[in-house]
Amino acid sequence: MKLLSGPLSMFGAKAEIAALEKGIDANREFVPFSLATLYQPRHPDVLRINPKEQVPVLIDGDLEIFDSTQIFEYFEHIQPTPPLWPEEPKQRARARLLELKSDEVFFPNVVNLFPHNQTPERQAETEASLVAIPAYYGDMEKLLGVQEYLAGSYSYADIAFYMAQFFASFIGHPIPASNAKLIDWRERVGARPAVGQVVGTMRRFLTDNGIQTDGF
Repeated sequence: MKLLSGPLSMFGAKAEIAALEKGIDANREFVPFSLATLYQPRHPDVLRINPKEQVPVLIDGDLEIFDSTQIFEYFEHIQPTPPLWPEEPKQRARARLLELKSDEVFFPNVVNLFPHNQTPERQAETEASLVAIPAYYGDMEKLLGVQEYLAGSYSYADIAFYMAQFFASFIGHPIPASNAKLIDWRERVGARPAVGQVVGTMRRFLTDNGIQTDGF
């Protein structure tokens, strides 16, 4: 099994953490990437498999799939233990929605604040995202009022939001100190060996490229 990712791929990191948490032997392969040219030229397998031309891509024999959530689902079927979706149907639905919201509601606001998106033409998007990010942190703080993880037990929802907030942090929008429960959650998730291994590799890439990761 081969997992095509990138050294600074939030979605690829999600899939790699999931494989490690489940003990799945997926050989991670970084496609060519640099801060100057990003993913150009595209890896031929990524071009062939994913119409969106993005990582992660998973190749398992004659199976070729893309999208971190689809990879999550495949991992859950081939290796049910330890479970990373809650077993109770309503709680599982909540976890799946949280994972979706992290990817498609929270993270697009983070992308809006990436340096290359800071242009006068995008000022409205920037201002909206500066409001949306702390508001989302506040919503997650409320979820953690009575439980250790976002959907009760540790799940893909935690993996997704941990990586999304990591990217928000290194562009200067970390979890505020006022969100104490969310900060405690970040420490719990970050202490997991699978998360630490993947994030450690990402930190080294950032440091090697002159981006400091102290404090998050």
